[in-house]
Amino acid sequence: MSQWESLLGLAARARKVTMGEEFVLKDIRAGRAKLVILAGDAGPSTRKRVTDKCTSYGVPYVEVSDRYTIGAAMGKDMRVVVSVTESGFANKLKQLLS
Repeated sequence: MSQWESLLGLAARARKVTMGEEFVLKDIRAGRAKLVILAGDAGPSTRKRVTDKCTSYGVPYVEVSDRYTIGAAMGKDMRVVVSVTESGFANKLKQLLS
């Protein structure tokens, strides 16, 4: 498990991560999302909705390999999109993923 996966798991246990497309979009609109992590194998409509919303609201987003990687990092089965709602976790994750 890489450093960013461990940090994402820690953020999830600290309840600083929102999972699921609709909840992530709601966080982006409300200004709570500090970073969005999108699976590389997300569907085209999900990818477009999330990336367009991030661009329009100025929220940074990163793509990672696949939905299973995100899910495994958080101790779940699979997750396509998650948002990090705490700036400390978000900044460190951006640094590790760039």
